[in-house]
This record gives sequence, structure tokens and C-alpha cells, in this order.
Amino acid sequence: MDWSMGLLGFAAGLLISVATAPVGVSGAVFLLPVQVSVLGVPSPAVTPTNLLYNVVAGPGALLRYWRTGRLGGPLTRLLIAGTLPGVVLGALIRVFAVPGPRVFRLLVAALLLPLGLWLGLRTVSPAPARDPRPPSPRGTRTLALAVGVVGGVYGIGGGSLLGPILVGRGTPVATVAPAALAATFVTSTVGAATYALLSLTTTGDVAPDWLLGLSCGAGGLLGGYLGAHLQPRLPETVLRLLLAALATGVGSLYAVQVLG
Repeated sequence: MDWSMGLLGFAAGLLISVATAPVGVSGAVFLLPVQVSVLGVPSPAVTPTNLLYNVVAGPGALLRYWRTGRLGGPLTRLLIAGTLPGVVLGALIRVFAVPGPRVFRLLVAALLLPLGLWLGLRTVSPAPARDPRPPSPRGTRTLALAVGVVGGVYGIGGGSLLGPILVGRGTPVATVAPAALAATFVTSTVGAATYALLSLTTTGDVAPDWLLGLSCGAGGLLGGYLGAHLQPRLPETVLRLLLAALATGVGSLYAVQVLG
């Protein structure tokens, strides 16, 4: 990787994380197509590279949330408890079963596109007579486990999947964002370590692209801190609409790639 690629990775991580950190999304789901299509990271190395980005970028937003007293709590513990075993299982599936990128794109499009549209519609036209109730602790752990598996297979942050679901069920964005980012950071650390260990015993592009992951992560570190700093200044409605737009945008992007 030459310096221009490193600079491009830094800029991509910075811009993406500024927009996504306020709603608890690490930005890895947006960075994935950039790494594959623009930076040319081979498969399956793109997955641990994306996890490495989450590890480096995560502390920026988490530090800001911690300094304002919004980090921690029962939701954070539930998400971490579910996603941790999921990401290890996902890494094993990725290395030994190698699901194709088309399946992943179809899965993300089918989930996030309607979810984003639904969340946006509920935000613009709320139904106060039928206020949604947050998911139960068991349901939250099960959801986190499924998201952890997907994150381990494809290296995306869990916030892009957890955020719209939890917010759509009635949990405030200010509560979801730090919890989702904390779970993404912890599980990405375990996932990246799992891939590093697997690279010692398997052949192929299993290890992360260290320089690129660190470059993107450095941009995400700065951008995540700035994005978390912006969150208290944004109304709940704006945050919900931003989360809905991110979910719809990612779903649309992958739908186009599947159909194209």
C-alpha cells in the first residue's frame, strides 16, 4: 500500500465516522465497499481489515461518550454478551465456509432497506396511541448474537443492524448509540484476534491488511470523536432520520450491487 492509498483510507474513515458515530454506527458497513472496489483489498482479508478499523476507530467515539457519562449500562452489557460469541462463530464460518459476497449483499439489502424506510416513516408520522415497547433482555441478546455472527463473517459494525431495530422498538438513540459502539469495539477486537490466529493455521488472505486498517482506523478515531461530540446537539428526530437514511442508503447500495 502506497501513501496515496493510506491517505484515501484515512479520509474515508474520517468522513464516514463523523456521519455515523452520532447514531451508534461504526461506519464499517460503508467502508467495506470502499475497501473492495476502490482500495482492492482481497477476500476474505477485507473482513479482518474492517474489524481492525473498528478496533482503532472505536475509542474515539467511546471516549467522548464516556466523558459525558453516557457509556455503560444494562443495554451495553446485553449487546456485548450476545455479540461476543457470535463474532467468533462468524469468523470460523468466514474462513472455512466462505459465504460469497452476493449472499451478504442480498442479506443486508433485504434487512436494512425496509428497516430504514420503516424507521423513517415512524419518525415522520409517529403513532402515539401504539407506542412500541423495547425488546426484552432475552430478545436483545438473541438479536446481538445474530448480529455478532454477521459481523464476524463480513466485518461490519453491529450498530448498522442493531441501531435501526432497537430505535424502531422505542429505545432512544442517545441510549442505543454508545451501547452499540461499545459492543462493536469489543466484538471487533475479539474478531480481529480470531482472524489473526486463524491466519497462522490456514492458507489464503486471512490476515488483515494492517497498514490500510490502521490508516482507515486513524481517520475513524478522529471522526468518531467529532461525531459523538455532535450528538447531544442534534434533536432525537434528526438522529432517528439520520439513522433511517443510513440504513436505507446501505440497503439501496447493496441492492444495486446485487441487481447490477
